[in-house]
Amino acid sequence: MLDEANITKLIKDFYENGVPTSIFRRELELQVDLNIKRALTVIGPRRAGKSYLLFYTINKLVKEGVDKTSILYLNFEDPAFESATHLDLGTVLDIYFKIYPDKHKEKIWLFFDEIQEIDGWERFVRSTMDKVNAQIFLTGSSSKLLSREIATSMRGRTLSYLLLTLSFPEFLEFNGIEHSASLSSSDESRISKSATEYLEFGGYPETVLYKKERKRILSELLDVTLQRDIVERYGVRNIKVLRLLIKTIATSSEFSIHKFFNFLKSNSYKVSKNTLYAYLQALTDAFVVHEIKKYSKSLREGEQSLSKFYMLDNGLLSINSASESKLFENAVFNTLYRRNDSEIFYYKDQSYEIDFVACENGKAKALIQASYDIDDIATREREFKALTNASNKLKCKNLIVVTQGSKRTETFKGKRIRVVPLWEFMLSDKI
Repeated sequence: MLDEANITKLIKDFYENGVPTSIFRRELELQVDLNIKRALTVIGPRRAGKSYLLFYTINKLVKEGVDKTSILYLNFEDPAFESATHLDLGTVLDIYFKIYPDKHKEKIWLFFDEIQEIDGWERFVRSTMDKVNAQIFLTGSSSKLLSREIATSMRGRTLSYLLLTLSFPEFLEFNGIEHSASLSSSDESRISKSATEYLEFGGYPETVLYKKERKRILSELLDVTLQRDIVERYGVRNIKVLRLLIKTIATSSEFSIHKFFNFLKSNSYKVSKNTLYAYLQALTDAFVVHEIKKYSKSLREGEQSLSKFYMLDNGLLSINSASESKLFENAVFNTLYRRNDSEIFYYKDQSYEIDFVACENGKAKALIQASYDIDDIATREREFKALTNASNKLKCKNLIVVTQGSKRTETFKGKRIRVVPLWEFMLSDKI
């Protein structure tokens, strides 16, 4: 049972203190006035900026003339909501209407941060949409909010958005570095230097604001994510195995549960394969890692292939001792993943491998190799040969090598191959 005095204080404190007004504008912007009865749900990694996206939206409403008392923001990670259920959420709304009785007759905007902390939250949200003239905004740090929970519990009554850590264009803007289609040599040099920084430390907003402490911040972010979004939520018991799993993913080109299980067994760790699969799913749900499969026209072959895993921020990869080439490939993956306009696979034949196959409607639309340096003749030959072989087999002409070097187009065995520097690839909005 919630303490009415505490909740009243929380609500009044919100109106008295407000929310931050000096906020960096993200690429994702939420609509503030829908004409349909749907909640807007923002999911993504912990501390990626979801709360600040809500604050930005609140400020936008106030600037457009919405009365401040028609807006209610609550963070459900506040200790006041410990052990709260959906029934308590109804009590919160009753208290709000008790303080502002006239709001019963008006439209209100409800902002609920980290809603997944409340058991049965979806019942309250559905009920509120049915009974109250309210636009509801939700955030959560678990991808379960987007898939299983939202799909089944909200029954098509939500619009879901994904907010990741800062993209490279956002990273540049956060650092006050302008970028456009027309760049001088000094502009390119400055952006290229920033790409190297982004490659190593990623895009968590705090790491950009407090550069001297970013390694410590990244370690703390991973600790909090593991504790709050995995250990507590999923009841994970063996935190040491969980950390070993992350370290192995960070330092491996391919990952096999079977091989990892055998490694643990040989080192006297007692854990089942089913537990390892559960840990891996938990890491995926918490936006720590993302899985891609081998591209195949056979669904069965693709699903049975070894998976490749990438971390959804390079900073978390860096603090887990990843190599320079792994960081580079991970940055290319994240750029593709953010675009959300294609499915991403890898491709492997007996003699060669393609890092990324971007597909649309089941067909390959781009083949991409991530290679830090192709100045070495043998490396260049290997990457180009793989692309041309895969081009013939997968019937795809869009061939790209992302590298740290300069931009150019080359012809190899009759195929046109674009060589693109990482910084430019990360700034482009299309492949």
